[in-house]
Amino acid sequence: MTASTRARALRPAHRLTLLKGGGALFPAMCEAIAAARAEVLLETYMFEFAYGVVPIAEALEAAALRGVRVHVVADGVGTGDIPPEWQQRWKAARVHWRIFNPARGWRLLLPKRWRRLHRKLCVVDGRVGFCGGINLLDDFHDPNHGALDQPRFDFSVRVEGPLVEDMHETMKRLWARLQVAREAEQQDFAAAFQAVIAAADAGTDLADEHLNSDVDDENALPQPPGEGALAALVLRDNVRFRRSIEGNYRLAIGLAQTEILIANAYFIPGVQLQRALLRAARRGVRITLLLQGRYEYFMQYHASRAVYAMMLDAGIEIIEYEASFLHAKVAVMDAAGGALATVGSSNLDPLSLLLAREANVFVRDDAFAAELRGHLMDAIAQGRRVAPDAITRWSVVSRGLTWLAYAAMRVVLFVSGKRY
Repeated sequence: MTASTRARALRPAHRLTLLKGGGALFPAMCEAIAAARAEVLLETYMFEFAYGVVPIAEALEAAALRGVRVHVVADGVGTGDIPPEWQQRWKAARVHWRIFNPARGWRLLLPKRWRRLHRKLCVVDGRVGFCGGINLLDDFHDPNHGALDQPRFDFSVRVEGPLVEDMHETMKRLWARLQVAREAEQQDFAAAFQAVIAAADAGTDLADEHLNSDVDDENALPQPPGEGALAALVLRDNVRFRRSIEGNYRLAIGLAQTEILIANAYFIPGVQLQRALLRAARRGVRITLLLQGRYEYFMQYHASRAVYAMMLDAGIEIIEYEASFLHAKVAVMDAAGGALATVGSSNLDPLSLLLAREANVFVRDDAFAAELRGHLMDAIAQGRRVAPDAITRWSVVSRGLTWLAYAAMRVVLFVSGKRY
């Protein structure tokens, strides 16, 4: 990547609104969709057609009925098939939808099926966008655990400004590629040929100089002059942007001077990210990790605890959030020239950093970072601090499950051919 390309990695003139939970995101999305005049693009990992998400499905339907072009992409594992009722309603309204990499049953054992669409993006009329970690899933309901007493802890960002175009372009490209696959599966070769031409015209993210590639030096997060918040859309995919989100995290950690706050649902960092955190701790940066305290999935819950001892020994504070499910994938770090924050879909684990399509917004803006930090400090106050010697008191069973889960994760990585 050239120096001139890096100089546009963070761009000014953005208007950003931090949205906490679906309770804030869903009404904001419905409002934007209701005002749509030409186009709505939406991508999500989970789309649950129930409870507080129904108004979004209805808003998409209403937009299509008044002539707005509506494209929806949902992940084949996170969402699966769209319910028959909504298939009928959306088809009648001319809502267009695609399922990304569908897989069920034994096909889930195939490594190529592990590549998921995990990013959560929405763009309306190319003027307003949403990016974050919030699935289209009611805050007070979990598909595996039922009703929740407290809302799921997660964030998204409403964006106006230049990076909305970046969001729009990458979503348009994915849709074009999915359209090729759909026409080919239906053996409509004339339509497939036209879809191939459309996909070629759409290009690839490789050609977009504003999207961040793999980064490893301080020139990748410049501070150009200009009005509005500085922001960048950073993607992860399995072509060029394989290490971009992790690279930006390592860069921001390396620039931090006094404080790093990371909230992550599934925290299983790779060797390079571990080293970045340990180096920061050695130079005196105060580091707090807000992690999942409630059991959700076996591998993520137990494997994350395999890094506890290393982090605690380095003086890094670990807080387990137990009030509800922590689904956030955010961070706030101070640095010369202003605080840096990120909100997005990427966990700091191998599934996100090596296999899934992810999207994060990185922001250099003191007010935005302060607002996010305030939410994190409130959550930390509700959490349970892991004592430095806590691991020595774990039962043999707990330790065994931790290393069993971590070993299983390493086997999965070996099978997939990934290094972490």
